[in-house]
Amino acid sequence: MTIDFLAEAEAMRDELIARRRDFHQHPELAFEEVRTSGIVAQELNALGLEVQTGVGQTGVVGILEGDGDGPTILYRADMDALPVYEDTGAEYVSGIEGKMHACGHDGHTSIGLGIAKLLSNHRDKLNGRIKFVFQPAEEIGGGAQAMIDDGVMESPKPDISLGIHLWNDFEVGTASIVQGPTMAGANGFEITVTGKGGHGAMPHQTHDPIVCASQIIVALQSIVSRNADPLDTVVLSIGQISGGHAMNVIPQTVSFGGSYRIFNEDAREMVTQRMTAIAEGVATAMGCTAEVKIRYGIGAVVNDVEVAERASHVFSEISDVNIVQKPWMASEDVALFLEPNPGAYLLIGSANNARGLNYPHHHPKFDFDEDVLPLSVGLMSGVIADYLQKGV
Repeated sequence: MTIDFLAEAEAMRDELIARRRDFHQHPELAFEEVRTSGIVAQELNALGLEVQTGVGQTGVVGILEGDGDGPTILYRADMDALPVYEDTGAEYVSGIEGKMHACGHDGHTSIGLGIAKLLSNHRDKLNGRIKFVFQPAEEIGGGAQAMIDDGVMESPKPDISLGIHLWNDFEVGTASIVQGPTMAGANGFEITVTGKGGHGAMPHQTHDPIVCASQIIVALQSIVSRNADPLDTVVLSIGQISGGHAMNVIPQTVSFGGSYRIFNEDAREMVTQRMTAIAEGVATAMGCTAEVKIRYGIGAVVNDVEVAERASHVFSEISDVNIVQKPWMASEDVALFLEPNPGAYLLIGSANNARGLNYPHHHPKFDFDEDVLPLSVGLMSGVIADYLQKGV
């Protein structure tokens, strides 16, 4: 049985774009995706899928049954937007000030529904089932766990987990399919430095927490350059700092925070230990104290080698898309869907440099080339169908 996946996806182009633009105009933040999940559930019900709502608060699950026995393939799409003020000037600009789909999740949701429609038209040729998971709250790293806590990985338990992310580091026509670690794990941290405040004209009477915090921030960078194995990738970034309220007052406390990203648990533990030792040691040397709080996040996204290799093969059969292997330091809670069973998370190029559609994710001007919508539907429909026709 041969399905022309790209042709059938291309026939849905107008529908895919219209749906994506509607989601874009109505962005909803983490665990607020009531309108979005309502549309998703309505569309899946119309296709005759078995639909469950309220999974992980605002998540939706739709099960498409094939005609015979076979594996269960989980396909995940995230739905949430970001607290970003949009500055694209697009005709479909966000209608809610301060909220924006600045990471492509509007496209992910439209693509997920497109795949469901395309494959539902061929369910008589598929053996097994597809478990479509429309996830809330990816941007705050809580949606996947919330759905798992509500049993999304059971009844039926998936054999393979798949997902994609539109990626503006590549132009349309390129995809990154990494065999092994593809996106980093992340921890957040906050360090509070307490000293002895006083008059700005008499610093000798104080233990200045601003100077101390500055020394700690600089010293933390030595973790990457001097403690991490040069063959391990580690990124440590300070994203915020707060201290003081007047120009002539040395404050009592300063706090700052950020994140560190790693690909393995040994590196995670090393950074945690060194960060604590450096902060406390520098603070003691400067007459201050440092309290380190670590917010343990998700682990790395690790693609199963065989699943990634198979996806690459199917992509090449369907299209002349250029396939590369390039890991990224960004983090994704899709990792939790890939941990208990084999799977792969694929990055599909969505930029168009000639049209200026190349701003990075989370930027107020972020937008993508909508040619990627039918392309992604065709490619991923082919990957899923390959499992449901040939088995795991």
